[in-house]
Amino acid sequence: MSDAARTYEAGRIQVIEGLEAIRKRPGMYVGSTGPRGLHQMVCEALSPGVHGALARGAGSVDVTLTSDGGVRVADDGPGVPFASAGDASPPGLEAQLTRVYAGWEPGSGRVLRLALFGVGLSTVNALSSRLVAEVRRDGVREVQEYARGVALAPPSPAGPAAGSGTTLTFWPDADMFETTDCSYEALAESLRALALLNRGLRLSLTDERPPGGAATERFEGGIRDFVAFLETTAEGAPVHPDILAFEVEDPRMAGTVEAALRWRDAGDSGGTVVRSFANSGPTHEGGAHVEGFRAGLAAALTAYARERRLLTAADPDPDADRVCAGVTAVVSVKLDRVEYSGATRTLLGGAEVRSCVEEAVRAHVGTWLERHPQQASAVVRRIVGAEGRG
Repeated sequence: MSDAARTYEAGRIQVIEGLEAIRKRPGMYVGSTGPRGLHQMVCEALSPGVHGALARGAGSVDVTLTSDGGVRVADDGPGVPFASAGDASPPGLEAQLTRVYAGWEPGSGRVLRLALFGVGLSTVNALSSRLVAEVRRDGVREVQEYARGVALAPPSPAGPAAGSGTTLTFWPDADMFETTDCSYEALAESLRALALLNRGLRLSLTDERPPGGAATERFEGGIRDFVAFLETTAEGAPVHPDILAFEVEDPRMAGTVEAALRWRDAGDSGGTVVRSFANSGPTHEGGAHVEGFRAGLAAALTAYARERRLLTAADPDPDADRVCAGVTAVVSVKLDRVEYSGATRTLLGGAEVRSCVEEAVRAHVGTWLERHPQQASAVVRRIVGAEGRG
């Protein structure tokens, strides 16, 4: 290496700011330039509408995959004005689209985080070849158009508005992504989970691309409905008719735990399906909440079986793997301060979370077993019988 190549001077430093930095390193802001990053773009665009709906206690956000390769995200909120109302007010929509970190931050730490790194709508704008923003507010419809993050003109009135809300339609930039073709199935899975984990939130996904006509799915409900949906592809018949569900607030972990579950007779294959979430984000690797769930479930079933003398003094306690065999469950925690083990945010940490979830599961499952002796007997006898066969 030459001496010139080893010399670093101020003149060699390249300063990249704003949306240019996002376009220079897109993977740093949406996780990848492949399909995962493309779908993250949709999540970033969803974020303000979903936060607003949850803050109001109800609301809807509709996502449409348009026939010309675009994505339209429309909400029924009050409409975000293009300009801020003042220094004390949240940034206006134009600022959110053009300034990095100008996004709206929810007041509660438990509100889900759809944005990957909190950069905001500027990521969507920067990585789109074209973006059209529409605001319906106070009976007026305003529109502004961008090209690769640059406004083509100021916001302008475009006629009267029916209702209120904000709509973003964007076309992912083919120069930034390996593919600009969104997967309907992947987005449907994400939206379904989001709606089922947050009561009062209504989401829909429409695909206008098929030549045979548009297809639409609507998602809403609660965590019981989530388990029922997962069971549509689960093995075996339900061991008991009821889906057990509960929600507990625990100040020791500064958050809530919500869980729903049902055992199925999946035979020797096990057939366990446990989906876990932290602040509505999937934790594919599990972590403290899943460990607490498994330990609490094992403790509740063991205590009930010994009290009813379904286990003898000589019988060992069934382990968590045996107790959880055949379970279809959803475990969701919403925390003021989320602690992840790793940068991918798919493995939840926190000793308090583990102990609080374990305690909540043991108490509520134990109570359910006591109040439903016939269903409890079916569950416990299956586990004890399986233990004996092992």
